[in-house]
Amino acid sequence: MEMPPSPGRPGDRRPTPEAGAARAQGMAQGMAEAQAQCWHAMTPQQALERLASGADGLSEHEVGIRLARFGPNALPPPQRRSVLMRFVSQFDNLLVQVLLAAGVITILLGHLTDASVIFGVVVINAVIGFVQEGKAERALEAVQALLASEATVVRGGQRRTVTAAELVPGDLVLLASGDRVPADLRLVRSRSLRIDESALTGESVPVDKGEAPVDETTSLAERTSVAYSGTAVTYGQGSGVVVATGTLTELGRIGGLVESVGTLSTPLSRKLDQFARRLTLFILGGAVLTFAFGHFVHAFPLVDMFLAVVGLAVSAIPEGLPAIVTVTLAIGTQRMARRDAIVRRLPAVETLGSVTVICTDKTGTLTRNEMTVVSVVTPLRTIDVAGAGYAPQGGFSADGVAIDPAQAPDLDACARCALLCNDARLWRDDGNWTLVGDPTEGALIAVALKAGLDTAGQQRAAPRVDEIPFESEHRFMATLHHGARAGHDSGAGTGDGSGTGTRQDSGTGTRHDSGAASGSGSGSGADPDAWVYLKGAPEKVLDLCDAVDDGSPLHRGDWDATLEQLAAAGARVLALAVADVAPGTRALTPEILASRFRLLGLMAMIDPPRPEAIEAIRRCNAAGIAVKMITGDHAGTAAAIGRKLGLRADEPLTGGEIDSLSDKALAARLAATGVIARASPEHKLRLVGSLQSSGQIVAMTGDGVNDSPALKAADVGVAMGASGTDAAREASDIVLADDNFATIANAVHEGRTIFDNIKKSLLFILPTNGGEAGVILLAVFLGLALPVTAVQILWVNMVTTVTLDIALAFEPAERGVMARPPRRPDEPIVTRLLLARVTYVTLLLTSMTFWLFHFELDRGLTLEAARTSAVNMLVIGELFYLFNCRSFTAHSFGRGALFGNRIAFWTALSVVPMQLAFSYLPAMQHLFGTRPLDALSWALVIGLSSVKFLAIELEKAVLRRFGVRRL
Repeated sequence: MEMPPSPGRPGDRRPTPEAGAARAQGMAQGMAEAQAQCWHAMTPQQALERLASGADGLSEHEVGIRLARFGPNALPPPQRRSVLMRFVSQFDNLLVQVLLAAGVITILLGHLTDASVIFGVVVINAVIGFVQEGKAERALEAVQALLASEATVVRGGQRRTVTAAELVPGDLVLLASGDRVPADLRLVRSRSLRIDESALTGESVPVDKGEAPVDETTSLAERTSVAYSGTAVTYGQGSGVVVATGTLTELGRIGGLVESVGTLSTPLSRKLDQFARRLTLFILGGAVLTFAFGHFVHAFPLVDMFLAVVGLAVSAIPEGLPAIVTVTLAIGTQRMARRDAIVRRLPAVETLGSVTVICTDKTGTLTRNEMTVVSVVTPLRTIDVAGAGYAPQGGFSADGVAIDPAQAPDLDACARCALLCNDARLWRDDGNWTLVGDPTEGALIAVALKAGLDTAGQQRAAPRVDEIPFESEHRFMATLHHGARAGHDSGAGTGDGSGTGTRQDSGTGTRHDSGAASGSGSGSGADPDAWVYLKGAPEKVLDLCDAVDDGSPLHRGDWDATLEQLAAAGARVLALAVADVAPGTRALTPEILASRFRLLGLMAMIDPPRPEAIEAIRRCNAAGIAVKMITGDHAGTAAAIGRKLGLRADEPLTGGEIDSLSDKALAARLAATGVIARASPEHKLRLVGSLQSSGQIVAMTGDGVNDSPALKAADVGVAMGASGTDAAREASDIVLADDNFATIANAVHEGRTIFDNIKKSLLFILPTNGGEAGVILLAVFLGLALPVTAVQILWVNMVTTVTLDIALAFEPAERGVMARPPRRPDEPIVTRLLLARVTYVTLLLTSMTFWLFHFELDRGLTLEAARTSAVNMLVIGELFYLFNCRSFTAHSFGRGALFGNRIAFWTALSVVPMQLAFSYLPAMQHLFGTRPLDALSWALVIGLSSVKFLAIELEKAVLRRFGVRRL
């Protein structure tokens, strides 16, 4: 169609700069008004007039004016923090700052080595965080990569190629199959145009596009008159006028949504921050109280009390906690990588284990993103088709009985029509089947290959002479063929069809594909048989049919009922028909198409669910995790897929409902359904926000550009690695290398294990630090000599930090980790039961160490020797307690408890020579004020540690008696 000239353009006369600027200003105002009126609701001529463009496009002069005003067709680079600020931000944590203060105090005490240990822990933690925690700051750059690098435009009546960045509103852009749309376009002409918008809308099937306007209230996925930037043309040709560039495009708007979403703190970081604040206040308060009590009540000298308070603070601060958390997360990262889950942001490892809701995209995540024919309905029967995807693997059956395609004329007739009335290409390359063309047509080729048809043989036997390509106006495709239309052996292959699917690059450059190609006729002599194959929308094809293939009358009501059943199952259905025409016919005319066709059958296809996704959803439900599928598909299709996946799909929520519901009503609807259809990027953001406002911890999975904002907004974003877009991967926290939803269930398993191990580490650190601080507090309040000095406390902390504290990070999962519900989002990291265990162990360690210290003094040992016994009691007592901590309530007896975590065994063993050196080496005795111990002292240390071990096991047995399995 020829576009009307724009009345806004001044003929052939070159406009003055003033006139051009005035016109650009007017156009900008017009664009703002048009934005409110919706481009998709305008006619092509209205859009051209509003943009002061026309059939010849814009002049170069006009382009320059508009480029200066609107800027290049590119997204702005993301704002970035400097490298220094990113590193400094790693220290913006109260517990880390407490550690730094402890390091400074240690320097003031003159113990540079111990201070170096403390500072080393802090710096290592900061470096790892700096390297690992690049949240989605590069997401906008990935979105930019989706923009077309070049575009074909008409300017000044001449067709030319320009860089996409040079496009301006009003440019006339030409589109062809294989192109990526370079800007948002209002279509002015189209021919069989189909565009893949799956990355933008989530729609799994390419959308038929045309120039006819649609209603203003039409959702993004149904605006057939607009082609959006970043989407891909899969079929046909068209042209459109640029209506939005850069940040004003839908793609740019999504980039703005990504940029506007702030980085969320994770549940672990929030709870550790809360714990650090409380711990800091407790330590400072206890230190002040101890200092005042010792000085004013017992009249201890100020210097002695200051050193005692420093020892108290150093003993109470869990300086190994940041390193333990980092190591635990890093180990979990390695475990997850071995299971195809790649972690981009370290705390997300734990967060995934605490999620209560997984919001997942459908296309390519829960489904294969490969249309697959699942049934062929012929006039005789319904034939089920096995196999999924484009690989021609699978057979046929009817009522559970296998069918030989060579002995099934009805199936053979449908397969031939599906293969020859087809413009897609399917070939095997390096073992993988690759499609070029429409996914629906790819599914038809796959089923024809399953039926044993040889593509090249079929094309030779029945070459295509003419065609009417699919267009949205008539909704069918017709092809004219010559040859011998026998119902048998007309090019049928003897194998599985795979040989024709192999790409063959010969010296002539010819490639033999498993797809359709045009022929030139059938040679000389008598006119060959001629017939027309018809493929298209069932209602349109049925209108052109008056019989079925065997000549029997077509009963329209029965076929309409079958169509309703297939649609209810979420299938996309195409009808196939054939009509004989006069021999020698060489062109398809309206008269031919008006002849009555014979219906061959229906082909029902779906984007099939991944079998492993169904099992993964079942595992998530068993673990108390709700799964919600969010898709751009129609509600009926989404509900059908949802039911196959085992989701709550009876009342799907739609994008239109989301817009109309209040926050409270939306939360209620979300709780009642597992399927959300026709969702835009804004809808996904609101859904994630609604769930988070309800106290849920949300994981969002996806693979498209349209998923990026929600991926970043969620507590943990999970992107598909192989089929996902760069934008989705960059906005995510975790990337699934195998695109397998089932990997999420494995990652949840690892995440729960990681959180358990962090809690076990707290369960170990808090009472051991409490025991160290307890002996100092008790001595001060009783007015007695300190059982340990500040420098000896530093030794204990240094030894356990590099050995015992780290061991629990390597613990395997507890039994039944995926059989329990997720912990409550508001559950504190230190629960009442865990605090009770901490208090119990603290009292045991404090009392035993204090008793041993005074027992050693009473039997005549020096103060230094008694303190050496006390230090060894603390360390060996902690060593025994490490094995208590390997499980929350299960017993710690037996070989498994000792060797189940070999890291724990060897680190515990390594403490022994350190304590021997601490007690017997002259240099260590001089540095730490220690003395050699006799056999009785060692017997007491080991005996008391064993008693403490058994006392804790007794407490665990009591908890088991009351059904407690975790703290």
